[in-house]
Amino acid sequence: MKIRTLSLICIAVSAFITGLYAVTYSVGPGETYIDIGDVPWETLSPGDTVLIHWRSTPYREKWVINRSGTASAPIVVRGVPSISGDLPIIDGENANTRLELDYWSEVRGIVKIGGASFPSTENPEYIIVENLSIRKARPPYTFTDDRGDTQSYTTNASAIFVERGTHIILRNCEFTDCGNGLFCANSSSDIVVEYCHIHGNGYEGSIYEHNNYTEAFGILFQFNHFGSLRVGCPGNNLKDRSAGTIVRYNWIENGNRQLDLVDTGSPAFYGDTLYRKTFVYGNILVEGDGEGNSQIIHYGGDSGDETRYRKGTLYLHNNTIVSTRSGNTTLVRLSSNDEACDARNNIIYNTAGGSFMAMLNADGTISLRNNWLPSGWVDSHSGLTVTVNDFGNIEGILPGFVDLALQDFELATGSPCIDAGTGLAVEIALEHMPNMEYIRHCMSRGRLNDGTIDIGAYEFGSGTGAEEIHPLPASFTISAFPNPFNSAVTIAIDGVGAGFTPARVEIYDVNGRRIAQLPVGAGLAPAFFADTETRARDGVKPSPTEKAVVWHPSPSLPSGVYLVSCRPEGRTRLDSRSSSGTETADGTAARKRIVYLK
Repeated sequence: MKIRTLSLICIAVSAFITGLYAVTYSVGPGETYIDIGDVPWETLSPGDTVLIHWRSTPYREKWVINRSGTASAPIVVRGVPSISGDLPIIDGENANTRLELDYWSEVRGIVKIGGASFPSTENPEYIIVENLSIRKARPPYTFTDDRGDTQSYTTNASAIFVERGTHIILRNCEFTDCGNGLFCANSSSDIVVEYCHIHGNGYEGSIYEHNNYTEAFGILFQFNHFGSLRVGCPGNNLKDRSAGTIVRYNWIENGNRQLDLVDTGSPAFYGDTLYRKTFVYGNILVEGDGEGNSQIIHYGGDSGDETRYRKGTLYLHNNTIVSTRSGNTTLVRLSSNDEACDARNNIIYNTAGGSFMAMLNADGTISLRNNWLPSGWVDSHSGLTVTVNDFGNIEGILPGFVDLALQDFELATGSPCIDAGTGLAVEIALEHMPNMEYIRHCMSRGRLNDGTIDIGAYEFGSGTGAEEIHPLPASFTISAFPNPFNSAVTIAIDGVGAGFTPARVEIYDVNGRRIAQLPVGAGLAPAFFADTETRARDGVKPSPTEKAVVWHPSPSLPSGVYLVSCRPEGRTRLDSRSSSGTETADGTAARKRIVYLK
C-alpha cells in the first residue's frame, strides 16, 4: 500500500510539473509568432500547445510533427477560428518549410506526423490536430522544402500524412484539394478522425487517390462529413486497410464506392483478431446517379492475394443507405467466400425500384435481419448463385423519411421502421450498440433509447421532446462573442419579440451531452458586449431585438468545440437541417458552435 501511494504521488507531481512547464505558442496577426514556421517544432514537449489564429490570408507553410506528448498532456496543434467561425487555412501551394526541420517524404503532404531525421523521435505519441482547413497538396502545386529547394507534390500527396504515430486525434478539420485528403501508413495506430469535413480530393483519371486512404492498427471515424471527390477523380471516398476499423455516425456521399474496406500490406495485421472484424453503423451512405461503381461497399481485399484478405465479418447495422442511381445498385461486394456480412436494422433504399437493388455481387455470405428493403429486391445482378440468408426483413415502397428530396432521412410519424429493429449479435452488442446520431453537418446528438431500437441511423423521437411544434421567427439567430473564448462567452439571441420568448439556452459537448442550461425568459436584458470594438471592426452591429446571456464554463471542462442551442417556450424539438454546421435555425430551434480555449 505504501509503495502504491508513493507511485500515485510521483504521478501527480510529474503531471503538475508537466503542466507547470507546458508552453503555448501563439501564431498569427498580433501574436508572438507571425508565421507557423517560427514555432520551434523540433523541441515541442508534453503539454505544449500551438495556437494558429485565423487571418484573412492563408498560411502557406508546411511542417512535420515528430515529438511526443503524454496521455494527460498531449501536444496540441489547434486552429483558432475567426469570430464568424472560419477555420485558419493552411495552403500547400507555394508553401515554405521551416529550415530547422529535417524530414523525408516532404512531397507526400502538408502536415506530416512521424518520420523525420530532426527531430528524431522514433514513434510520436499523443498528438491532437484540430480546427484547421488544410488544402492544395497535389500536382501542379509546388513548395519550398527544408533545404530551401522547390519541389512538386506527388499525385498521392495528402493534407495530413501520418507516417508513424500512436494516439493521434484529428478533429474538426477540413481536408480538401489534395491527392488524398488523409493518408495513414501502417506504422500508425490508435487513430481517431472526428468532426472533419473531407471532400474535393483525388487526382484526375486515377483510381489510386481518395478522400481518405488509411492503414492503421486501430482507427475510428466518427461524426465526419465525407463529400464528393474532385470532378474527374474516380477514387473511392473512404478507403481503408486497417485492423480494428470502426466507421460510425458519419455522412458519406458519392465516390467510386462510399466504403472500400480492403486488405492490408502489413503481415503484422494478418493474424490479429481485430483485422477480422470491421464495424460500420449509424452512418448515412448516399450514392448519387452516375457515381462510378454501382457497389456501395467493398469488403475483403483488392490485392489479388487472398491470403491477405480480411476473411472475417463486416458488421453492418443501423445505417441509412440511399441510392439515387437510375440503374442497378449493389449493397456490398465481398471479395471471397471467406468474407461475410451481418446486416441488421439498416434502411436500404433506392429510387429506381426494388428490382434494381441487389444485396451481393457474387462471393461471400450476407445475413439479413430486420432491414427495410425495397419491394422486389434481388440477391445479385451478377447472374451467379450467391448466398443471401433472409432471416426476416420489412419490404415496401418508401421507408418513411421526413423529406427525401431535402435529404432529411430522419423517420416521419408512421414510418414502418419505427420499433422494427432487432438486437445485435451477442459478441458485439455491448460495445457497438448505436447510442449517437449524426447531425448535418459534422455535429452529433445522443440517440434515444426507448427500449426498442428503430431501423436506420436515426431513432424516432431523438430530436423531438414535444408533440406540438411551432415555427420560429424567420429572423431568429444565435451569435456568440468572443468565439473562440477563454473564461466567458456572451451568447446573443436575435429576433426576440413579436410573441417569441426564448425558454432557455443549452450547451452540449461534442458527444451530445448537455453540460449547461441557462434559463432566460421574457425578462432578458438587452445585449451588452465587452468586446464592442471587436464586433464593430468585424461589421457586427447590435440589433434592437437582440438579447444576451453569459456562460462561464466550469474549469473542469476541457477545451474543444461545444454546441449552443436555444429553444423557445413550448418548442422543445432540437435538431438541425443546415449544411453549414455553424449556425442553424430549423423552425424549432437554433444552434451555434463555439470553441472553448483554456
